[in-house]
Amino acid sequence: MEHGRSADAVIHPLAPPPSAQRQQAALQRVDGEARIAFAARGVADLYQRAPCRLLFPDVAAGDFPQAVSITTSGGLTGGDRVALDIRVEPHGRGTVTTQAAEKLYRVRPGDPDIRIETRIEIAEAGRCEWLAQEAILFDRTRMRRRLHAHLAEDARLLAVETMLFGRAAMGEQFTRGLVHDEWRIWRAGRLLWADALHIAGDFAATADAPFGFGGARAIATLAYAGPDAACHLDLARDLAGAPDGGATCLDGLLILRLIDRDARALRDRVIRATAALRAATLGLPPRLPAVWYC
Repeated sequence: MEHGRSADAVIHPLAPPPSAQRQQAALQRVDGEARIAFAARGVADLYQRAPCRLLFPDVAAGDFPQAVSITTSGGLTGGDRVALDIRVEPHGRGTVTTQAAEKLYRVRPGDPDIRIETRIEIAEAGRCEWLAQEAILFDRTRMRRRLHAHLAEDARLLAVETMLFGRAAMGEQFTRGLVHDEWRIWRAGRLLWADALHIAGDFAATADAPFGFGGARAIATLAYAGPDAACHLDLARDLAGAPDGGATCLDGLLILRLIDRDARALRDRVIRATAALRAATLGLPPRLPAVWYC
């Protein structure tokens, strides 16, 4: 160190200048991916790239092999991208769930949107569950999420996803931002269902309008695709419970929609409906994976 220069003024010759360090920090993004394949005898293939990880807990008798998806970054923000690929081979069985609610934080102006992608492929005689816990939308987040599922003619899929517009228990509300939530389900190469929820800008007025969400701050979608879907329509309607829920069936696809002003109440309804449907449609125990009750 030169005479007269203080220690905190020393700059390592290989370190980038402070302006470059700030730029690197501003551009840091999450780009994670996980892939899993279930065969007739269990897990056949696995790939994961941080922050996406898959864990394999012990399962109770009668359950499918199970993988628990986690995001080690602790939440997502502007420019973050995560993808999950689930493949079920012929006669395979598999359940994929999430460890906890996913937090989608505020996205700064000028930053790219958060992108979340779930891709599911189920071969002949395959059975699969995608049981995602809540996505919590923080104010001024911008999220683009999509679920694309390709099923063989006799494959079966039970899927659930939930969104919470803020955390009411913490006094937080989602008042403004972007939400694009897309579902696509194909059977034997033919598109069965295409659905998208798009919210842009001011959410408060839409949330309270009778033709919008009617004051609800939590919504859930459950879908069961299988040759016997129509047989379970009466059960689905009982589980949905009008006027804050409904169910319909078309072309081998059963769809339930649930909304609620209270996130805790909606979660209880989702657990009850999903547990009953997995028992009726897939012959599984009438309860969800243990992580849902932690």
